[in-house]
Amino acid sequence: MQISLNGKVAWVTGGSSGVGKAIALEAARCGAKVAITALKQDKLNSVVDEIQQLGTEAMATVADVSQPDQVRDSVEAIINRFGRIDCVYANAGTNGKWAPLEDIGPDEWAQTIAVNLTGTYHTVHFALAHLRKAGGGSIVITSSVNGTRMFSNEGASAYASSKAGQLALGQMLALELAPSKIRVNVICPGAITSHIHERTEKENLDDIETPVIFPDGKIPLTSGKMGEAQQVANLAVFLASDSASHITGTPVWIDGAQSLLQG
Repeated sequence: MQISLNGKVAWVTGGSSGVGKAIALEAARCGAKVAITALKQDKLNSVVDEIQQLGTEAMATVADVSQPDQVRDSVEAIINRFGRIDCVYANAGTNGKWAPLEDIGPDEWAQTIAVNLTGTYHTVHFALAHLRKAGGGSIVITSSVNGTRMFSNEGASAYASSKAGQLALGQMLALELAPSKIRVNVICPGAITSHIHERTEKENLDDIETPVIFPDGKIPLTSGKMGEAQQVANLAVFLASDSASHITGTPVWIDGAQSLLQG
């Protein structure tokens, strides 16, 4: 089966690194023009260069998805450059702070929700009119196994709540937007090799540790080896393509059965 995004414009938030970068590059390989949005211009420029080396057009915008004006301006810039948006990858996110609930301050809680859940709302909200204008399209939301099928990561209450909210939002929108021929699906990755884990703030997790010891090979399919961003990208591009034309409202866990063992 040949996956094609020829003639389409794909927008990837969080597109400068990790899963987002992998999605942007794979969308380009499949023929899409690609717009990426993230926080740091230098990292964005590097990915744009990589995409252009694949022979397709690319652009970048700097935005914090928790800030509606910045997201709106990004969408306007994409429309000014490419004239349309067909595929939206709401991928930008943060792990936030993992700690006992009493050690997560209101501002820390709010920031995690603002980036992961409200940021997804902003991304879809400002792109939606352009998807309708294009006659339909696809939205792919990057959620997580946490909060959707796995609840054993101590201290991840803010993160898991935001990810559960993304799944609920995606399924609500799938039904709401179906008459407009806009499909909405949700990817729920397990442990993936990326630098986001290094940026996770953790505090006092020993205080709430669950008295369960999981086997060393807690990702059964790979004997414990984490998944790769490219594997998530392959799924994301498939879901946005016409090859997935009858799939909407569907969460897809891509975790090597990790959440079935650890849920």
